[in-house]
Amino acid sequence: MITFLASLTFLLLGYHFYGRFVERMAGADPGRKTPAVTMNDGVDYLPLPWWKIFLIQFLNIAGLGPIFGAVAGAMWGPVAFLWIVLGAVFGGAVHDYFSGMLSIRHNGLSISEIAGIYLGNGMKQFMRAFTVFLMVIVGAVFIMGPAKILSDMTSGFGGVAFWVTLVFVYYLAATMLPIDKLIGKLYPIFGFSLLFMAVGLMVAILVKGIPIPELTFDSFRNLHHASEQFPVFPMLFITIACGAISGFHATQSPLMARCITNEKYGRRVFYGAMISEAVVAMIWAAISMSFFGGVGKLNDIMIAQQENAAFVVNEISNSLLGKVGGLLALLGVVAAPITSGDTAFRSARLIVSDFLKFPQGPIRNRLLVSIPIFAVGFLLTQINFGVIWRYFAWSNQTLATIVLWAVTVYLMQENKMYQITLLPALFMTTVITTYLFFAPEGFSIPWDVSLTIGLAASVLLYVLFERYRRKYRKLGMNLQYEVRD
Repeated sequence: MITFLASLTFLLLGYHFYGRFVERMAGADPGRKTPAVTMNDGVDYLPLPWWKIFLIQFLNIAGLGPIFGAVAGAMWGPVAFLWIVLGAVFGGAVHDYFSGMLSIRHNGLSISEIAGIYLGNGMKQFMRAFTVFLMVIVGAVFIMGPAKILSDMTSGFGGVAFWVTLVFVYYLAATMLPIDKLIGKLYPIFGFSLLFMAVGLMVAILVKGIPIPELTFDSFRNLHHASEQFPVFPMLFITIACGAISGFHATQSPLMARCITNEKYGRRVFYGAMISEAVVAMIWAAISMSFFGGVGKLNDIMIAQQENAAFVVNEISNSLLGKVGGLLALLGVVAAPITSGDTAFRSARLIVSDFLKFPQGPIRNRLLVSIPIFAVGFLLTQINFGVIWRYFAWSNQTLATIVLWAVTVYLMQENKMYQITLLPALFMTTVITTYLFFAPEGFSIPWDVSLTIGLAASVLLYVLFERYRRKYRKLGMNLQYEVRD
């Protein structure tokens, strides 16, 4: 229990102290007009109250991540706590905050366009395609999971295809309508409910005295049942994404950047939503390690259920929260991923429209952009869910890494403390490269060789960044001399 409570305390202190430090680095200015005010179009650029934006942002980035990812990550044992806490405070929240603030500073631009500004035109073209691809994968992933659960809950009524079609219809409405019509009204309710569920579980942990494993010298190791196939590094850091750091969040932050009315709300909305998600992930990781009688028992359950985290979520919620828990479990397992999937498709529409410079006011224009995107998403639902999920996980963390590098360049150019994103960028570069070469869906190269390649990739990018930094600084000094002359 000490590790669990200390971790929650660290997350809250991280928001208060490190969040304020990051805010100073960004130079948040309450007097600067935001795109929601200067570019109000009644569809995507639309002023909303900060608390409503926070709840929408929280639900947008949550989805299955802080629940399913945390349950799966708990299979490694208490070491997962360390990644959630440090990853969220120093990586994920910083990543989310700057992706939102840079979008505000650049008239609500999508993250692919922002990456192009700081990493070059080639990266912009890559990011456009890569981000849209990731968004469509997210939409497909977050359709199939809820559709299968809904089919099971209704004793097969209509079949999975029926529920997939129904979810797609909802996605189309949420993607096409002005953000205040459907998303602005429903998401705050769902977001509050998701937080309520997490708090309810935490209270149950404390009241029932459920023994949560402590992080000690003995437990600071890999407790996964297949430890050789799933080493802590990099597998844990890919499995727990949304609870620590996730590139998907960078695609969602610009949605809310187009609605926020004061830069000072950025820390509450972007940094705060990530910390809130980390709290949810901590609760689910802790209770998953404890509920069945320990990490070993959790591994046994996950093996028996073919690593179906939904089973664990339902068992825990129904047992600890009763009938209300069953309803909230439905929200967590079905509503949350659906509400992330629809904003994924909405993000894809905005990215494509930014690229094409295609105004999104007329509904006809929104249809022309959305229909091809939905068609690709539907085709992806026909592919094996496990395959799509693994590629989503790696793509997700790769996007986060690219965004961290873009923010690092921005901070360097602004003569700010760029190390606050450089260090996470180097770490995540090692993670995604090692995973690419080690994982079965990658090149299946031995772990030590894969790690060496991952470290080499980080060193190479650091050297290239340093060369660019010196060149940029020298260019700036030469310009100053020319002005003086």
